Amino acid sequence: MAVNARPTWAMAAGALGVSTSAVLIGLSGASPGTATFYRCALAAVMLLPFVVVEWRREGPPTNRQRLFALAAGTLFAGDALWWTQAIGEVGAGLSTVLVNAQVVLVPLLAFVVDREPVSRRFLVLLPVMVAGIVLTGGLLDQGVGGTDPVAGTIHALLAAVCYSGFLFLLRRGGSAGHTVQAYQYVVASAALVSLGAGFLWHGMTLAPGWAQFGWLVLVAFGGQVAGWLLVALATPRLPSEVGAALLMLTPIGALALGALVLGERPTALQLTGSAVVLAGAYFASRNTSRRSQEFDTVR
Repeated sequence: MAVNARPTWAMAAGALGVSTSAVLIGLSGASPGTATFYRCALAAVMLLPFVVVEWRREGPPTNRQRLFALAAGTLFAGDALWWTQAIGEVGAGLSTVLVNAQVVLVPLLAFVVDREPVSRRFLVLLPVMVAGIVLTGGLLDQGVGGTDPVAGTIHALLAAVCYSGFLFLLRRGGSAGHTVQAYQYVVASAALVSLGAGFLWHGMTLAPGWAQFGWLVLVAFGGQVAGWLLVALATPRLPSEVGAALLMLTPIGALALGALVLGERPTALQLTGSAVVLAGAYFASRNTSRRSQEFDTVR
């Protein structure tokens, strides 16, 4: 039997929703602090109706869930701030490659902290998916741009570490229900952290123009609410390696949107890498059927 289809499709849809963020933030032209603050603060407001419904049905989240959510939100703020900055410094391709080191780091965290086993098939597919990420990001193509590749690489690696920790905590803290309420704590804490960091690092615009604000509203709805809420709902119900693999759909979706919206044209190597990542994510998501059933039974 295959992995439970419902959380798998939810994770895939969430990953594609998240992929809209890069293009929309690029269209907004907002600084890292401004973009991160508004996408999270607006998402916290948009989540209120769902929070009320869940609170009436299940009551408030536990203190443990709040703690995990606040810590995850802090890490998400670091990821969003550093990743946004890295795009201009090292180029979109290399920053995408480095940030998506989460496909390696999340299962490793789950193994080290929770002793969650890593399957042999995933270990075999791992170098294939990493190779696909490298091709999709354009690392092997000539002309990788950027204003400061060294600083961009450092920022992208810091973003990858924060991203992996965020996903790990999101999965751990969401295992007992109250997903929407916990996620609101995530975006609220991320908004507060990015507000403070934005003033100290690359500036902060509290009153963006209507055009910029409109793009950030779309980022909050498409990526932060629709996208990440689906990820938050699906993550606790999937083995960590499956969730990490399905999130590889995010750079592929961003690549396609960049071509359609921004007129970016993927190279033959990038298209090949996209196909490799899709195939790796598919076969990884069909793996660990017994452990997936155990996840559904326990949680």
